[in-house]
Amino acid sequence: MSGWSLRRVCHQLELGEPRVYRWLGRRAAGVLADRQPGLALHGLMPEEASEIVALFHEWGELDRSHRKLAHRGSYLHRVWVSPSSVRRVLAAHGLRLRPPPRAGRSTRRPFPDWVEYRPNQIWIYDTTHFTAAGTAVTAVEDLVSRKWLATIVAAEETSTQVQLVFTDALDAEGLLDLVSARQDGLIDPAVDAPNRPVLLAVSDNGPQMTSGSTREFMAMCAIAQHFGRPGTPTDQAWIETLFGHPKAEWPHLLAIREPAALREELDIIRPEYNGVRLHAGIGYVTPDDEHEGRGEAIRKARQAGLEQSRLRRLSWHRHHHYRQDLRSDDVG
Repeated sequence: MSGWSLRRVCHQLELGEPRVYRWLGRRAAGVLADRQPGLALHGLMPEEASEIVALFHEWGELDRSHRKLAHRGSYLHRVWVSPSSVRRVLAAHGLRLRPPPRAGRSTRRPFPDWVEYRPNQIWIYDTTHFTAAGTAVTAVEDLVSRKWLATIVAAEETSTQVQLVFTDALDAEGLLDLVSARQDGLIDPAVDAPNRPVLLAVSDNGPQMTSGSTREFMAMCAIAQHFGRPGTPTDQAWIETLFGHPKAEWPHLLAIREPAALREELDIIRPEYNGVRLHAGIGYVTPDDEHEGRGEAIRKARQAGLEQSRLRRLSWHRHHHYRQDLRSDDVG
């Protein structure tokens, strides 16, 4: 390639010109020998790896996944790392998380066009059983924020339990006044009014959900009903997930034999589920955060924290790498 310009040579070899100039400068300084490989400028700093291990010991039993643990670090303002970094650090220390079984996904029927996808617009409810206590637990959940709104523990599964748990949920969310205002208008209790509903109630086709008493109650409260497909429990995957997590993460509930004790335990667990446990379905924030409008800010803060941590790592590694090069030159 005699007579070729440096630019033409670099183009022919598909080699960047800045790299060639760095090689020329290193050759002039007598340090062209290969350096020690494997140093990533964006690699984790030692204190970040230590923080990941500390998070594992503190929150591993609750979060149970490297993704949640990564978000837990930024949620607590302790460390901003990617899920893959958490996984590598834990593997390097011989630590393993025990993820719970994950529920499957399915295609569901679309909700009505008037529904807005925001908290207190779509509620989903269902009943699960605790055989040791011989009771049924009916719960109401906000489908958008995943907040566990209300629970009733009873020996029966009838429309009475549905009415009581919905009344508790409406009261807790401050919607009883809105319901009362709708009741002052003219409305046929036997016919839903989809043009002016307070919210949408999603459920399966259980007898307590499809009974005439439940229908009349929902109509009086201006709550529209939406039923999943018969024999397809995955159409209610949100509420099935709500039931599955407490049973898997608080297994002592399954051994309780007294209904009163079960009711007390559920009252204790619900605030922790809503306010402490990070929910993967809403971007690794708590249901309370999402329900009260803080979720988006927390997710954006994590992204900003990840970027700041990346820049800090680059600066730290460049500085230490430069000092190592100086020491190597002095030795030479």
